[in-house]
Amino acid sequence: MGLDTLLHRSTPEGVELALRPAGPHARLLAWIVDALLQLGIILAVGGLTAAFGHAGQGLYLLALFALSWFYPVAFEVLSDGATPGKKALGLKVVHDDGTPVGPTASLLRNLVRFADFLPAFYGFGLLSCLATRDSRRLGDLVAGTLVVHRETGALGAAVPAAPPEPPRLALGLEERRALVGFGERAAGWGAERQAELAGLLEPLTRLRGRHAVERLLSHASWLAGRR
Repeated sequence: MGLDTLLHRSTPEGVELALRPAGPHARLLAWIVDALLQLGIILAVGGLTAAFGHAGQGLYLLALFALSWFYPVAFEVLSDGATPGKKALGLKVVHDDGTPVGPTASLLRNLVRFADFLPAFYGFGLLSCLATRDSRRLGDLVAGTLVVHRETGALGAAVPAAPPEPPRLALGLEERRALVGFGERAAGWGAERQAELAGLLEPLTRLRGRHAVERLLSHASWLAGRR
């Protein structure tokens, strides 16, 4: 895989994304950070449960199971696709169309880790990363996910960081693209021009003036993938 390989994707909302897949080296470093953090947690849990005898052993085994299987899922779903290790290396997990990873895909990609680990030390996972253009391990192939560098974003100007809000009406692809385009270009217009254009979409916003502009920017933010 080339070091600067870019994948271009169009999200269901019509936003064009440029994704830069993370290679095996960055993913390995992220895994090491997470493994050390998990080791620290499990040692701390072991110390806390040691005083409770057999009951403590049971609690320790439950904690070990939960940490092994649900640590990555919880962080990927609740922390913008990134475990602490991935966040430290500037990586995140997304669906292969560039949209934020969901709980089902995250759970599936992590359940398949046992196959990636075979025959030892993530042998199959490494071979899969090296054999695929977008550096995907077996779990990613099954779940339809990618690990990418976090600078991934929409092509062209960025949509302002307005509070995301989904449109109230069902919109077609061209309408969604137009909304995202409004968000990308709004900063280059004066307040009067923004309000004038926002007034054309009063059936969508049910607002006028600056309030309509803010509503459209919130819709554009949501369509750009912020949640």
